[in-house]
Amino acid sequence: MPKFEATRRVTHTPEQMFALVADVETYPQFLPLCEALTVRSRKERDGRTILVADMSIGYKAIRETFTTQVLLKPDENTIDVKYIDGPFKYLSNVWRFDPADRGCEVHFFIDYEFKSRILGVVMGTMFDRAFRMFSEAFEKRADIIYGSTPTA
Repeated sequence: MPKFEATRRVTHTPEQMFALVADVETYPQFLPLCEALTVRSRKERDGRTILVADMSIGYKAIRETFTTQVLLKPDENTIDVKYIDGPFKYLSNVWRFDPADRGCEVHFFIDYEFKSRILGVVMGTMFDRAFRMFSEAFEKRADIIYGSTPTA
């Protein structure tokens, strides 16, 4: 049952970081292992957005696609991701963006397990490395979009 958790302080506002992570369609442009991402549906309700999305990941000769429900909660600067279908037994992912001096703290948590032990062994180490790179990839993307100077 691999888990990964990281907190990273960035020089962007919680709202900027929320918007960046919520823009799932752009993930293939900058996110490690993400080869494609398609939003199947998008529903707005009570100021929140629920997406159902297919993400295709790849590493060397291995390609897998999985489906998740993404709940965007801008009023809480939180994004909850729940697993629907694919190669996992389960997957839960939470992003939280808390105000901090001159920017925000980005909290990233993921808990998952592959259905197949073999796939878990093959992909496990690579996933651990990729998750460690995720926070950095989002921070670099934010610097490109919003600039690298601290917020006021």
